[in-house]
Amino acid sequence: MQQDKHPDYHSVVFRDRSAGYAFLTRSTATSDRTIEWDDGETYPVVDVEISSESHPFYTGKARTVDSEGRVAQFERRYGSGSAQGSGGV
Repeated sequence: MQQDKHPDYHSVVFRDRSAGYAFLTRSTATSDRTIEWDDGETYPVVDVEISSESHPFYTGKARTVDSEGRVAQFERRYGSGSAQGSGGV
């Protein structure tokens, strides 16, 4: 392997502040902030806005889109295209 060709791959803590969840993994991400982990070692910490602990899909709080209701609402508001007889698109 050639030297100085690849980025530094090291242990990093990713922290989801909204869920109070953090996990230790290896990454090329860097940070000036550090955190002391459970094993007593100090690692760089990267704060993320969303993780599997706070993402609606993984937590089961995902909303389903009512596309049929939206179509019906559009047709009520503007009518169907063929009923108007505009001849255009």
